[in-house]
Amino acid sequence: MIEVKNLTKKFNDFIAVDNLSFSVKKGEIFAFLGPNGAGKTTCIKIFTTLLKPTAGEVFINGINPVENPNKVRKLFGIIFQDQSLDDELTVLENMNFHGVLYGVAKDLRINRIEELLKMVELWERRNELVKNFSGGMKRRLEIARGLLHHPKIIFLDEPTLGLDPQTRNHIWNYIKELNQKKNITVFFTTHYMEEAAKVADRIAIIDKGVITAEGTAAELINITNTNSLEEAFLKLTGKIIREEGEKNIDQLRMQRKLWKR
Repeated sequence: MIEVKNLTKKFNDFIAVDNLSFSVKKGEIFAFLGPNGAGKTTCIKIFTTLLKPTAGEVFINGINPVENPNKVRKLFGIIFQDQSLDDELTVLENMNFHGVLYGVAKDLRINRIEELLKMVELWERRNELVKNFSGGMKRRLEIARGLLHHPKIIFLDEPTLGLDPQTRNHIWNYIKELNQKKNITVFFTTHYMEEAAKVADRIAIIDKGVITAEGTAAELINITNTNSLEEAFLKLTGKIIREEGEKNIDQLRMQRKLWKR
């Protein structure tokens, strides 16, 4: 569903994404796990046509987002890091507006809105203004809205940032249910290790624009000879990089080649 080849993104002299290559299978839940500033959001913006790469290529279901942005946009739903709902509209108005933008036929739109709002437990509050909702309720609405046009893939950029543990758990239950029932590919970014471990089929650990390792949680623990994903994460993104700086990018790539053998 996603194929990335030698992807690089520079902002003047700053390299935000540094020669990334990886792929995500159809129906897979794939996590980008990394600290703030690692390049996670930049990648999502490239995948969703908001940024153009400096070098390299990306294919979403076989389509290049630079060459065919409108075609790619129909394939995905997205939940941004920051809330993007219209607070002065009701739940139904937010959903209908999104459906119209994506050209979902009225009869189909009505049925899907009811189905999705019931799934995220907001149907009974469909006529309320969004500005009166909690952060968790807004996140649930954004998930429902992002799925209205039946995307093949959903991108979630730090979707549970700032939410309490119970709400985070509910949101991931909704997403896993959708993945299982609809075979929707899920690509999400996070710096919560427990989320990546519990939810993702595979995890790529990214730091300073470089993927340092990739695999299941168990595989990452094994290749780093640690006892938990947290320990593996710290070993891959911890003292060496933070203390010695940019010269360790080459070292990270060498370590990754050794771990993959």
